Amino acid sequence: MQHGSLLVVHVHVQVKPECVAAFQAATLANARASVEEPGIARFDVVQQLDDPTRFVLVEVYRHAEAPARHKETAHYATWRDTVASMMAVPRTSVKYGNVFPEDTGW
Repeated sequence: MQHGSLLVVHVHVQVKPECVAAFQAATLANARASVEEPGIARFDVVQQLDDPTRFVLVEVYRHAEAPARHKETAHYATWRDTVASMMAVPRTSVKYGNVFPEDTGW
């Protein structure tokens, strides 16, 4: 099965229990600014129901260069530096190719 040109990245984050609210606030500020970038189709933030210290950021990029451009923005640098000490473990990411909906559906 072929996939589209969109790059979908799931970033898995576990934060310290005392940092959940601060992490969420910093991450929402980053997400709101990120969706304004032309290379980003979606930037979702989800929180695990049975463990509120765990989040997944679902980042959908329109082209291969968009993640690097995202990491050059001031809002990403602010987020990265703000949340670094909040992590219970280092964050991880998994990259996916879009299958459905078709790229035009994003």
